[in-house]
Formats: sequence, structure tokens, C-alpha cells
Amino acid sequence: MEISVLNINGTETGKKITLSDSIFAVDTNDHAMYLDVKRYLAAQRQGTAKAKERSEMSGSTRKLKKQKGTGGARQGDVNSPLLVGGARVFGPKPRDYSFKLNKKVKVLARKSALTYKAKDAQIIVVEDFTFDTPKTKNFVALKTNLKINDKKSLLVLSNENKNVYLSSRNLEKSKITTANKLTTYDVLDAQSLVFTESAVEALNKIFENK
Repeated sequence: MEISVLNINGTETGKKITLSDSIFAVDTNDHAMYLDVKRYLAAQRQGTAKAKERSEMSGSTRKLKKQKGTGGARQGDVNSPLLVGGARVFGPKPRDYSFKLNKKVKVLARKSALTYKAKDAQIIVVEDFTFDTPKTKNFVALKTNLKINDKKSLLVLSNENKNVYLSSRNLEKSKITTANKLTTYDVLDAQSLVFTESAVEALNKIFENK
């Protein structure tokens, strides 16, 4: 599919760019997207939760009452999980929540997400640009000109650009990434995808043989 290229003022430049059907018009796979988003979110977890078990607690090991003849259940020491203030049974321990996903599944997930955005006309392509100095008002003006100021947006660049990044980091509904770091989660989380021309070319090269 072809899409018009805009400049940072939001006006058409007269140029057209082709979004490859092998990336932006594939047979979508919702389950692949679910798995890739689940993998991404799992990898963000710190996994530092920890609760003490019986052997890790300090406290008297004195037997609270005699074993037999009381008519009640047996009671060991004060660290028993059955008592208030006692240990926890099978409590959480530090762990790594991340898991592996096959490369082909991750590629299919990203392509599926991009296809959905293309079908919903939520993709904008702009000319390559940069800012001379990092100023938030420059990025706000860009979003206003593209008529996406009230939407959660994702700007995809071909390479990292410090001034553009610093200009956007204070804006709650704006995120910047590069073509090689684009994730399924980022695509689905954004209401509008803004690609630079070179980012589209970079994306074609990344998915060229996948």
C-alpha cells in the first residue's frame, strides 16, 4: 500500500512511500501477538519478591505445649505457619519471569500488529527530521501539526536521535524508539504510529529475509 509522506508541518510533500505487503498486510495471528506481549511484560518484572519460610525465621524453637493429651492439634514452635506472625508456606522467592519465544513467532507478532495499524489507518510517515536543540515545545508542535496531540503516539526513527528523544521524554503520551527496537507491545500500545522515511526503509531491511 502507498501512503503520502508529510513534513513536520503536517502538509503533504507530494512524495509517496510504499509500505511492504510482506510487513503491513500479512495474515494476522492474534495468538502470536498475545505470546509476544506476554513475553515482553514478563521480562519487565523485577522478580525480587521474597517471603521468609520457616527455616529462615528467627524465634524460639521451644515446643509450645505437650504433644498429646490436650485434645487439640499438635503445636511445634512459634514459627509455625499456622500461627499469627509465623512463617509462610511456599512463599515467593526471587526468580526470573522471562521466557523464550521462537524468532519466527516474534516476527509474525510484530508484522500482525503493524498490519492491524495499517488497516485502521493509524500509520503516518514523515520526512526525516531533527531538532537543533532539545525543546519539548518542538515535539508538541510536531504532534499538533500531525493532529495526534491528544493520542498516545509512537515515533519510530531509523537511528537514535538524542535531541528528538530529549524533546519528547516529558510528554506522557509520547514514546520514541528505533526500527530495530520496535516491539509488538509498543505497536499495539500506541494509537498512532509515526515513521520517518528512513525508518520504513530500515524496517524493510530488518524483515527482508524473515
